[in-house]
Amino acid sequence: MEEDYKEKALAYHRAHPRGKTGIVSTKATNNAYDLALAYSPGVAYPCLEIQRDPELSYEYTNRGNLLGIISNGTSILGLGDIGAIAGKPVMEGKSVLFKNFAGIDVFDIELNTKDPDEFIRAVKMMEPTFGGINLEDIKAPECFYIEEKLIEIMDIPIFHDDQHGTAIITCAAVINYFVLSNKKPQDVTVVLNGAGAAAVAIAKLLVHIGVEKENIYLVDSKGVISNRRTDLNSMKQEFVRNTKANTLSDIMKDADIFIGVSKKDQVTKEMVASMAKEPLILAMANPDPEISYPDAISVRDDLIMGTGRSDFPNQVNNLLGFPYIFRGALDMRARRITLEMKLAAVYALAELARQEVPQYVSDAYNGEHFHFGRNYIIPKPFDPRVYYSVSTAVAEAAHASGVARIPFPGKDAYRVHLDKYKLKVTH
Repeated sequence: MEEDYKEKALAYHRAHPRGKTGIVSTKATNNAYDLALAYSPGVAYPCLEIQRDPELSYEYTNRGNLLGIISNGTSILGLGDIGAIAGKPVMEGKSVLFKNFAGIDVFDIELNTKDPDEFIRAVKMMEPTFGGINLEDIKAPECFYIEEKLIEIMDIPIFHDDQHGTAIITCAAVINYFVLSNKKPQDVTVVLNGAGAAAVAIAKLLVHIGVEKENIYLVDSKGVISNRRTDLNSMKQEFVRNTKANTLSDIMKDADIFIGVSKKDQVTKEMVASMAKEPLILAMANPDPEISYPDAISVRDDLIMGTGRSDFPNQVNNLLGFPYIFRGALDMRARRITLEMKLAAVYALAELARQEVPQYVSDAYNGEHFHFGRNYIIPKPFDPRVYYSVSTAVAEAAHASGVARIPFPGKDAYRVHLDKYKLKVTH
């Protein structure tokens, strides 16, 4: 079965034209006059206008709808450090998602370096090409330094999806867990298994939705991040806790929320049983979660459970975030992606899950019906309302937080703008 799937996947990528992406001309070149407008002599006029005012690059080129997905292949999901060129199929795949779900054009760029400063210099030099940069599959802790530095020195939005995308979808699920459980954010205890890029970003964003920082515990491969540890990098040191707990099993006792961004088979049924009343488990290791969905729900009937898989309820899928976060940011010609924009995406997703789900969403999932509750706390990726809801929230927040180069036109006018893109998700 697996061998057959492997051959089908290889054939899919090898079929002509090779790979998954290409370039499509957006203007006619049907005759000599068209050619003169597209190239010489017509092209000189927009060049001179942009020389006079670089902001006009958004008017006369594709820059305003062009994203760079840039990676060095040091932390490919499920595969690890396989190198820049081996990671290219993943970057092409993400490019397809940006295009089909949000109408965004993408160049995927694989940089053959593990030197963070060399990576930063290369990305900075490409700034005139793009309206934004999606950093992808860069290992921690280098990813923190790279993103922080690029945000500092560049004037377009920089977003490391492995950190912030995962955090945004996770926090949307957590907000709706609070609604269903009637628990208050400031009262819950959260355990994060994993202490890499995603875990740190989730922990930081949880604080901004009301969780007390001191009630968030991180666990890495060596145990709980505690004041007895002497082997911690600067990012982990921020989450040092004064606790006697050493193991994941220790720290999960009476915890309200478990979030897994680590690897399979880290959580036992006994650990699930030891958690507080009405717990939330988001076990997001892929393809196999920290504990399987059937095992977890067999332990207790008051559990709310989500994974990274599409074949179980409450899939925590970054596809709910990154296309629309960049759609809103690019449309506003944002200089960066702010905390306000991330939180706008969080609350838009959470609120959408609480709304009545239209029949056309059920039709996209073989007639399965969804309603807000334990098995539906975040929207489905093939729900076209996500495109409008999250993109609009992010665009509005970009304007409100002062990073937009152009004003937000109002929700009705912006929806008309969003309608211009032909999206696979709406078919």
